[in-house]
Amino acid sequence: MRRDFLGPVVLSCLLAACGGSEPPPAAPIAPAPPPPVVAEAPPAPAPVEPTPEEKKKAVELKKLQEDRAKWEDENKAELARWTPEMHAAAKALADKAYPNLAAAMKAATAGTDRKPGAADRDKYRHPLETLTFFGVKPSATVLEIGPGEGWYTELLAPALAAKGKLIDTNNDPSGPEDQRGTFYGQRFKAFLDKSPELFGKVQTVVVDSKTPKLDTDGTLDVALAMREVHGWVNGGTLDAWLGEIHKALKPGGVLGIEEHRAKPDADPVESAKKGYVPEKWLIEHVEAAGFKLGGKSEINANPKDTKDYADGVWALPPSLQGGDKDREKYVAIGESDRMTLKFVKAPEKAAATKTPAPKK
Repeated sequence: MRRDFLGPVVLSCLLAACGGSEPPPAAPIAPAPPPPVVAEAPPAPAPVEPTPEEKKKAVELKKLQEDRAKWEDENKAELARWTPEMHAAAKALADKAYPNLAAAMKAATAGTDRKPGAADRDKYRHPLETLTFFGVKPSATVLEIGPGEGWYTELLAPALAAKGKLIDTNNDPSGPEDQRGTFYGQRFKAFLDKSPELFGKVQTVVVDSKTPKLDTDGTLDVALAMREVHGWVNGGTLDAWLGEIHKALKPGGVLGIEEHRAKPDADPVESAKKGYVPEKWLIEHVEAAGFKLGGKSEINANPKDTKDYADGVWALPPSLQGGDKDREKYVAIGESDRMTLKFVKAPEKAAATKTPAPKK
């Protein structure tokens, strides 16, 4: 009887000690969410093949950058070469009033200001004989078209500084940096800036090579185009240049042309791509623009020039575009065979007038 009574009491106490009720059932564990579905990226488009024109521009830009870097190093060396003594000598050279061209050229060709190697070209370019043939005098107003790196400028500037005037065309040095014309403009400006004593009186005219304008009507005694004509033919601006030069010259003024001479039967357009122009064709073309041939000279002729090089005239000195390939051969040939032509501005034709009929 006692055992039956204690059983429920013990069970009741045990339940009271544990909170008085049964524990709730455990919550079910939620399944893990599936990994997010990542969409596959579309395949990258195939690179677009550059057009031939784009490839050509890329090659030209790379070559321009290389040429600019090379010139910057050369210009630093050139500036370092100019000692105070050289500046003083350049001032004395430019301040002197020369009695004639021969005296001026003798002093200028011997000047210490000339770039290293420039005097080596004298035996090919004959500056005194060439400028004398064109009629240049120390008192003349002379236009130098396309001065390049200033080979003739080094001689003309001191010769004309005291009594004459030298005007040089130039590309815009402030143009786009990726344009070769801008580089040429900057290079020539730096050439002039290195010696105000020698080049301070040189007047520069910025000219757009595609649409040349000189704005010097009737003021020039002589216009010089030294190895420029093939570029005018290649650029399709020959007639434009001749028209501007004709307007710029005084009556009886002289256009002096020194140009790489092509073979007589050469096609003008094709040969100009190699740097050469046929002489007979050029004379006819210039005369048709209002000039009269005043004379021809063989001062700058070179019969050793065969004119059949893969690199055109630029295979020869001073360019030597092929580098070490056949270098000795081209050095032995020397500079190109060049025509030297003197044209005179023909007088304007008087307007035809009717003779009045006699009075009856």
